[in-house]
Amino acid sequence: MAFKQNDLAYAKDALEPHIDKATMEVHYEKHHAGYTSKLNNAIEGTNLADKSIEDILKNLDMDNKAVRNNGGGFYNHNLFWDVMSPKGGGKPTGDLAKAIDEAFGSFDDFKEKFSNAAGGQFGSGWAWLCVHPGGRLEICSTPNQDNPLMPGVGCGGHPVLGLDVWEHAYYLKYQNKRPDYVNAFFNVINWEEVAKRYSDGK
Repeated sequence: MAFKQNDLAYAKDALEPHIDKATMEVHYEKHHAGYTSKLNNAIEGTNLADKSIEDILKNLDMDNKAVRNNGGGFYNHNLFWDVMSPKGGGKPTGDLAKAIDEAFGSFDDFKEKFSNAAGGQFGSGWAWLCVHPGGRLEICSTPNQDNPLMPGVGCGGHPVLGLDVWEHAYYLKYQNKRPDYVNAFFNVINWEEVAKRYSDGK
């Protein structure tokens, strides 16, 4: 069964002015589509072809660069699109908000730590908010298209929020001002989706 990109739940210009249409078009139609196609090519005819992407990544041979890079790119971007919304922003509520306060002290402290993880990732990579069994949250970053589902990568939890800090995710609008892009991301976070992923993963 071939993997397929998640359909966007919003138009490509719907996240403006925070994430611009031109970036969305290239990012979704070229970069994510490329990872998806290359992942399908890499697993075709192998024992991975019938597995879920989560099973593939959790049991990954980290020396299999084609599956590592493209499987990560496929999974990471599906999550990325889903945790953004034109109606996003604000702050989380309920159990997720309590867990954030417990782990980081306050939402503002969480925002600072997450922004530091995103801004401090050298070169290409991702910043993550992950949940561990029992509900504990942790922030980490990973290089390239690695993610915390992979063996020995990041904080090892289940990702509930991810921010792409590859230059292709922001350079058309923000050029080298990654902190401005990271700050803008908080205006489009779909906290309902993040809360659902938190509930499912704890």
